Amino acid sequence: MNGGADLGGMMGFGPVVQEENEPLFHAPWEARVLGMVVALGACGKWNLDMSRYARETMPTAEYLSADYYSIWLDAAVRLLKERGMISDGELETAKALIPPVEVARKLAAKDVAAVLNAGGPANRPEEGTPVFAVGDMVQTINDHPVTHTRMARYARGKSGKIVKVHGFHVFPDSSAHGEGENPQWLYKVTFSAQELWGRQGNPHDTVSLDLWEPYLRATQ
Repeated sequence: MNGGADLGGMMGFGPVVQEENEPLFHAPWEARVLGMVVALGACGKWNLDMSRYARETMPTAEYLSADYYSIWLDAAVRLLKERGMISDGELETAKALIPPVEVARKLAAKDVAAVLNAGGPANRPEEGTPVFAVGDMVQTINDHPVTHTRMARYARGKSGKIVKVHGFHVFPDSSAHGEGENPQWLYKVTFSAQELWGRQGNPHDTVSLDLWEPYLRATQ
């Protein structure tokens, strides 16, 4: 969806200012939110794509004015409420008011490091053959769904070249909405800066994006 999270190519935000000696967390509550989100993600009630969609559906004005972990917290609360795992009354009183919900698994503190190091691979056994090959020219679809997509807004309707076939991967557009993994071929596609930004683009620069096959169409 075209929300506050899709900032690529947007203007008027000023330079990115790097904080000197930036701490890992700016306040203790940020570390607690990170720990909570990791633990909740392991319970099996939602997947990574669902959590991304929850963050990007935060109202744009709120998203752009919120700090990083506030966005994570807002998404976690909405995911919990949608699944009946927490109520408004509990949020207001900080007391348990509804029966607990059974979860598929629990993440123990001793297992956190191993789980984070392992990550969540999204590659799946290959089925069929890819439509495109390295060297093929393609054009991205110019589609603006209100649902989750990894097709960046600034690269829609643009022409690029396939430079790598990554394999067969979970399709986020389906996974984010409980429609199954629906694996698709994933490609690395390179675009010239001028194709993306027009004459203002540096003629020597390129941008590469990892894009799923449904986002692409063949060009002559």
